[in-house]
Amino acid sequence: MLLMLALLVAPALLAPRFGADSRDGLDWAPGHFWLSRRYRPRRRPPDGRRRLLARRLVQLYGGLALYGLGIALQVDSGLGNDPWDVFHQGLALRFGLSIGAWIIIAGALVMLLWIPLRQRPGLGTVSNVIFVGLFADLFLAVLPDPEVTAARWAYLIAAILVGGFATGCYIGAGFGPGPRDGLMTGLAARGHSIRVVRTGIELAVVTVGWLLGGTVGIGTLLYAVTIGPLAHVFIPALEIKRLPAPEAPQPSRA
Repeated sequence: MLLMLALLVAPALLAPRFGADSRDGLDWAPGHFWLSRRYRPRRRPPDGRRRLLARRLVQLYGGLALYGLGIALQVDSGLGNDPWDVFHQGLALRFGLSIGAWIIIAGALVMLLWIPLRQRPGLGTVSNVIFVGLFADLFLAVLPDPEVTAARWAYLIAAILVGGFATGCYIGAGFGPGPRDGLMTGLAARGHSIRVVRTGIELAVVTVGWLLGGTVGIGTLLYAVTIGPLAHVFIPALEIKRLPAPEAPQPSRA
């Protein structure tokens, strides 16, 4: 009974703090309507910028978690990894450590290449380096291994779709590109075609990864030809628009 009473009373007590209606410059909300207008405290309206920032952060880290899930699904499918994960898996097989650990190490080393390219990392860049590898290892540990061909193909298709959606999430959050994307855009800014730069980098890493023992297959090809169109759809759809900057107060004229 006391718990039920607390649940009924708590919303009334907390209502003024979370978006209560404002009338005549004074707050009104269930739970303090009995206060006289004279003694009701003046409260600021909800800060839209804070809520927008919270939404961007949720989308960023949710996208990075999904990106790790996509990597784990594709690796577990055994039908071929995406080019960078062929490289990461090859390093793990040849030198030890986990795939996720090599994702983190390779991402950090790629970020060092940003220095001569004068690229500036953002929160999303640093978070990408750290969390994608951690989430990849987590999902590789908990996902069941597919035993039949149909399940392996289901893993592969899900991996590609999840990867495209995750790309839209973390890029659309607007906290900066991942380290590998930033390397490509930095080289493109020097006058090179981004298509040529991306193709050259991914051919290099997939070749080295294959020589080290990484899995190359139909999944590698499908990922290469579908991730671009999927990102083209998901990035604009998931882009979070910034609020306009508040206007500076105009000086009053006597």
